[in-house]
Amino acid sequence: MSGDATEGQEVVWEAGKNTHENIIYSCFGGMSNTGVTAALASLEVVKTLGLQKVAIGCLGGLPTQVVPVYTKTAAADRVVTVDGCPFECGRKVVEQAGFEIWRSLVLTRDIGMTKKPLNEDVGQGKGLDAYILQEEVAQAKEAIIAALAD
Repeated sequence: MSGDATEGQEVVWEAGKNTHENIIYSCFGGMSNTGVTAALASLEVVKTLGLQKVAIGCLGGLPTQVVPVYTKTAAADRVVTVDGCPFECGRKVVEQAGFEIWRSLVLTRDIGMTKKPLNEDVGQGKGLDAYILQEEVAQAKEAIIAALAD
């Protein structure tokens, strides 16, 4: 059955059929460069590999028990978490929801990023681009792709 249910029918997701093979749960922490980099790199992975191969899961849908989020995650071959910093919020949310994580990446650990809060220069006219290095987005993207391929 596809992901669209008519009234009274149960939705059943199957890996590789009407769903994504793999799910990334990414930190989107907009309060630091590492969270934004994790988010941007995850989006780049989806653009590179395509939606059949991988999608970004709704991290907020896990603690709020959104049924399609749970069922799509359960159908995925692999779940990869990408956190910006050692707090590992994304990994913790996925684990607390009961899912097994295939690989867990932490950008400060795995690509050597240095976390910088985005509020230090508020009022000084710096934009987001002053904190995000495209080389780090590219490194994180490659690390995610490698984690999915392991």
